[in-house]
Amino acid sequence: MDLEPSLVISLGLFAAFLAVALLGYALIASTAERRAVNRSLRTMRSSELPGAAVREQQLAVPVLRRVVFPNLSKLAQRVLRFSPPAIVDRLDQELVYAGSPAGWDGARLLATKWLTAVGLGVAMVILLPLAGFGAFRSILVAPVGVALGYYLPEWIVRSRSGARQKEIQLALPDALDLMSITVEAGLSFDAALDRVSREMGGPLGEELYRVVQEMRLGKGRGEALRDLANRTTVEELKSFVMAMVQAEIFGISIARVLHVQANELRIKRRQRAEERAQKLPVRILFPLILCIFPAIFVVLLGPAAISIYEDFILMD
Repeated sequence: MDLEPSLVISLGLFAAFLAVALLGYALIASTAERRAVNRSLRTMRSSELPGAAVREQQLAVPVLRRVVFPNLSKLAQRVLRFSPPAIVDRLDQELVYAGSPAGWDGARLLATKWLTAVGLGVAMVILLPLAGFGAFRSILVAPVGVALGYYLPEWIVRSRSGARQKEIQLALPDALDLMSITVEAGLSFDAALDRVSREMGGPLGEELYRVVQEMRLGKGRGEALRDLANRTTVEELKSFVMAMVQAEIFGISIARVLHVQANELRIKRRQRAEERAQKLPVRILFPLILCIFPAIFVVLLGPAAISIYEDFILMD
C-alpha cells in the first residue's frame, strides 16, 4: 500500500516534534531535580556547625538529661528484673499526680530510689567512722541510711504532688466561676474550657489545657474529662467531671450544671476555711505552752524567786 508523500511528511514532523518535547521535558525535570538537590545541600551546609559550636550545643543540655537520665535508664532496666510491676505502676501514678516531670517515669524513679539507698548507706559506713562514731556502730546504723535513701526520692515526689493537688483544689472554684460566666455569655463548653485554661494558668490551667488538646486530637469529651479525673486526687474535681459527663449523657444544660458546681465549691471552700479556723486554737496551744508561758513565768516569777532566794540567804 503506497502512502502519500504529504502524509509521510506529516507523520515524520509529528514524531520529531514529540521527540523534541520529550527531550525538553526530561531536561527540565533533571534540571529542577538538580536544583532541589543543590538547595538541600546548601541548607545542610549552612546548618552544619563547627566542632566548637557542636560541643557548646551539647554542653548547653542540662547534665541531668545528658548524663544522669541515660545512666538511670540502664540501671532501671536491671532493677525492673527484680521489682514487681505494681511498684512501677504506683510510682508512675505518683509522677502523674506531680505533673509528669519531663524525663521521669516509674522505672527511673525506682532506679533513683535504689541508687540513693545504696549511696547513703555506703556514705554512712565511710563517713561516720571518720567523725568518731565507731566502725561497728556505723555498720549498725547503715540500714537506717539505706531505708532513708530508699524512701527519700518518693517522699520528694509525693510532697510535690501534694502541693500540686492543693493548688488545683484552691484554684478550682474560681475556674468554675469563670467557666460558668463564659458559658452563660454564649461560648460553648469547649471554647470556655480553652479560655479558662489560658486565663488560670498554674497546675489547673495545665490540666484543662491538656483536656482541650486531647479533644482537638479526636478524643471524646467524656473520655478526656475522665482522664483528667484520673490525673488528680482532688475530690471536688472528680465530682465536677462526673457531673459534666452525666450532663453530656442526659442532655442537661451545661450552664446550669456549671452554676450549681460553682456554688457547691464556694460552700465547700468556706467550710474548709471555717474548719481550719476552728483547729487554730488547738494548734496554738502547744507553742503557747512550750514557748510563751515559760517566758511569761520567768518575767513574772523571776523577781519573786530572786527575792525569796535572797531572804533565805539572809536568814541563814
